[in-house]
Amino acid sequence: MSKNWRPATQLVHGGTLRSPYGETSEAIFLTQGFVYESSEAAEARFKGENDGYIYARYGSPTNDMFEKRMCMMEGAEDARAMASGMAAVAAAVLCQVKAGDHIVAARALFGSCRYVVETLAPRYGVECTLVDGRDLANWEAAIRQNTKVMFLESPTNPTLEVIDVAGVAKLADHIGAQLIVDNVFATPLFQKPLELGAHVVVYSATKHIDGQGRCLGGVVLSSKEWIDENLHDYFRHTGPAMSPFNAWTLLKGVETLPLRVKQQTSTAAAIADFLAEQSAVAKVIYPGRKDHPQADIIAKQMTGGSTLVCFELKGGKEAAFKLQNALEIIKISNNLGDAKSLITHPATTTHKNLTDEARAELGISGGTVRLSCGIEDTQDLIEDFEKAFKGI
Repeated sequence: MSKNWRPATQLVHGGTLRSPYGETSEAIFLTQGFVYESSEAAEARFKGENDGYIYARYGSPTNDMFEKRMCMMEGAEDARAMASGMAAVAAAVLCQVKAGDHIVAARALFGSCRYVVETLAPRYGVECTLVDGRDLANWEAAIRQNTKVMFLESPTNPTLEVIDVAGVAKLADHIGAQLIVDNVFATPLFQKPLELGAHVVVYSATKHIDGQGRCLGGVVLSSKEWIDENLHDYFRHTGPAMSPFNAWTLLKGVETLPLRVKQQTSTAAAIADFLAEQSAVAKVIYPGRKDHPQADIIAKQMTGGSTLVCFELKGGKEAAFKLQNALEIIKISNNLGDAKSLITHPATTTHKNLTDEARAELGISGGTVRLSCGIEDTQDLIEDFEKAFKGI
């Protein structure tokens, strides 16, 4: 029956476990370890002969509920909840490569993601090639005999480029590589990478899944076979496990995910149209607009736009800073997916550590601004921008 539930129902009821007390809200199992009825029971548990929990670093009832709920939403067989989004990214990449392997990744990645594939992996003998992910020919040209992993985010951070997930997945399948998709900007509501052929999906649950700025979290989702063969031992022995308290907080967050994302996306579309009419704005990039450079791919693989808007001001960094500083409701923060509307200047924050050349390749200029729309009244946010624009 639960397989036929629609997303809003899955995210309220999916994977729920109840103690003998019959609590309405999911329980938090704040414990490090678990007690066994006998020495024989402990032995059987460690042998895998009996189901049950061993140690909170391996799993807990609260974390299991979160993992199962995300699996239902994503259409995945299995998942592991991680302490942060970057713990999830690092685990998904590093758990399946060894010295001598090769990674192909889209160059349009969050700065920390680029560090994992471009700097960290090569230290352990894993080579990496970064490509302009918008063109499938670039992916194909970068493939080598030893390519084991392909990695992308779509839409990208911060310029909201969209990559043909199904096309890259076919290339990965052809050589036996695994495609990892960071699906944070699309959310599981608007894009299903596994259905498009991807092998692994990662999220920073810190973003839309929590959605209220409370805690860190990440999740890796895939087939049970992939997790058993690649992630299971890495997860148990390197310790990136999510706190049960954070898992409980995220369970509360996903209950309202569809409501929040619907409002945020509606607001983002309205603000994108408003920004496109402003004389101080050089360009607007939003997946819901017909003028998006990859509008045809968006129509094929996404069922909605985005909660984020990227735009470029004609006056460069000075204009961007003036605009951000003049806003009253919209707050300056490098986070996204929050109930509060947040704005940031990528060149000096999230993508500061990239070289000038790398930022230019990604289309990040001094005037580039990223807006994450919250759940405030749409007209209030537009009026906040109207007042701010008068100052520049």
